Amino acid sequence: MHTTPRSAIERLAPEAACSTSRTGEEWCLIATETQIRPFRVTVPEEAVADLRRRIAATRWPEKETVADQSQGVQLETVQQLARYWASEYDWRTVEAKLNTLPQFTTEIDGLDIHFIHVRSKHEDALPLIVTHGWPGSVIEQLKIIEPLTNPTAHGADASDAFHLVIPSMPGYGFSGKPTTTGWGPDRIARAWTELMRRLGYTRFVAQGGDWGALISDLMGVQAPPELLGIHTNMPGVVPPAIDQALASGNPLPSGIPELSEEEKRAVGQLVFFYAHVYYAYIMASRPQTLTALADSPVGLAAFLLDHDAASLALISRVFAGHAEGLTREDVLDNITLYWLTNTAISAARLYAENEHPFFAVKGVSVPVAVSVFPDELYEAPRSWAERAYPRLVHYNRLAKGGHFAAWEQPDLFVDEVRAGFRSLR
Repeated sequence: MHTTPRSAIERLAPEAACSTSRTGEEWCLIATETQIRPFRVTVPEEAVADLRRRIAATRWPEKETVADQSQGVQLETVQQLARYWASEYDWRTVEAKLNTLPQFTTEIDGLDIHFIHVRSKHEDALPLIVTHGWPGSVIEQLKIIEPLTNPTAHGADASDAFHLVIPSMPGYGFSGKPTTTGWGPDRIARAWTELMRRLGYTRFVAQGGDWGALISDLMGVQAPPELLGIHTNMPGVVPPAIDQALASGNPLPSGIPELSEEEKRAVGQLVFFYAHVYYAYIMASRPQTLTALADSPVGLAAFLLDHDAASLALISRVFAGHAEGLTREDVLDNITLYWLTNTAISAARLYAENEHPFFAVKGVSVPVAVSVFPDELYEAPRSWAERAYPRLVHYNRLAKGGHFAAWEQPDLFVDEVRAGFRSLR
């Protein structure tokens, strides 16, 4: 699939489909390979055995010199993880779970895209494409598949049913790894529209958190005619002048309206985030320097754990033996997928490809539903959401949950997706 001006399309392939977005932009797609191929996860036993050997051979650093997580992932947490990973964790359990689901690959724009595609038994189900983030994967969404596609078995109505498409982003999981630059969020957004068209969907909605939130926002900016709306649990609603100042470590610009208490709280959360987001800075500027992540599974695990303070604290409690929204298996399923597919570096390169702010307003023109979880990187104020998304159809603040909402609080997340898209059916 190539994005090409209409004039060139008419010369090269007059039969190719072109679309006009709600913003008046016209763009065309040529499908270079439209075949959809079944996919099955098959990891050789030698790869699993090699992983265990590498974990056992880990050379450990000394303990941190502080009593908290201010120096990063604490040694005790990583050692607890490693012990369980090497002696009790079983990759074959999640491999079998993945292989019970309909999985496929298809080539889009010269790259193989892996995706899960589960159709509901309900005829009027709404097609939904859900995008994961970093350091996540399609494993983040496994808990939401059954309740979204089969609502009547989970206390909901048939009118809440979805046909579900869950792709692995380029460079992630079982999708292909780009060998040239250019696979940024805009291109992924267009690829997702092509994927939904290729599956025969003439109307659909999109959902995402983390990178998935940015990609869903950009789908809403591109506004293909088939897209009815988006749902986000990490909304891009921060006024650009405020976001730019905070990202640069500068004071808020003069002349902005007085902030409400809710807006001040969001600013404080963003100040903290931008002061601790160095994992993103190194991936955006020097992803290839992280080569050690492809050589050490424990080093990879430590890097993937250190995404945000609330998530790290939760995962640390999990490996200390406490019951939380995630289990040890949840966490290790995701890390092991990164290891076995050797995607630490190819995934990191998405940060280098990105040209968009994560949290600032982008000009989304389609209907938008927003769910705000309290342990997200920042709690988006309703006032900002209403200004950023002129067609806001749903806004709700949840009592619990964090950055990986579908993974950590699947029941709440499913309720929000149903409520958010109900008016768009």
